Amino acid sequence: MRPLTELETKTFFEKLAKYIGRNITHLIDRGDETYCFRLHRDRVYYVSESVMRKATSVGRDQLISLGICFGKFTKTGKFRMHVTCLDYIAQYAKHKVWIKPNGEMPFLYGNHVVKAHIGRVTEDTPEHQGVIIYSMTDIPLGFGVTARSTSDTRKMEPTAIVVFHQADIGEYLRQEDTLF
Repeated sequence: MRPLTELETKTFFEKLAKYIGRNITHLIDRGDETYCFRLHRDRVYYVSESVMRKATSVGRDQLISLGICFGKFTKTGKFRMHVTCLDYIAQYAKHKVWIKPNGEMPFLYGNHVVKAHIGRVTEDTPEHQGVIIYSMTDIPLGFGVTARSTSDTRKMEPTAIVVFHQADIGEYLRQEDTLF
C-alpha cells in the first residue's frame, strides 16, 4: 500500500472529474474524518487515514483489500473505475440519466442505454461526459459515458445509443471472482 505517484494521481483525478467535476474535494475534505486514496496491487482505494495507519502493520501479501475500491490501473497505465465506487460518485455527480423500468434490466445485463429507455436527463450534458445512471426511483444503477449531448439526443431515433455502458450493479454477480 502506497500513495499514488504524480502521474497516477493525474490520471485518476482526470477520470474521476469526468463524473463529479470539482466535487473531488468533498471526497477528501470530509467533516467526520480525513480520507485519502491509496494504491495496492494496481487498485486505488478510498480509505480513512486512521484505518490506513492501522493497515500498515499488515504485510503486503496478507492485505487483501483496504477501504472502498474506486478502480484499477490497467497494464497500459489507464484507469478503469469499478462499480464499488458508485455510492460515492453518485452523491456528487454533475450529470445524471434516469432510465425507465423497462430499460433497467438491459442496462444491468451490461448493455448500453438507448433513447427509448431514457426517462429524464440532466440539462446541458455534453457529449462524451461521465453520467450516473439512476432508476426512476432515484436508485443509482451504474455509470457510463454519453454518446451525444442532450440537445442531439432529442433528435435521435428511439433505438439509438445515448449512453455507453461503463459499469453497473449487476457486475457484483457477473464478476464476483475478479471484482475485488
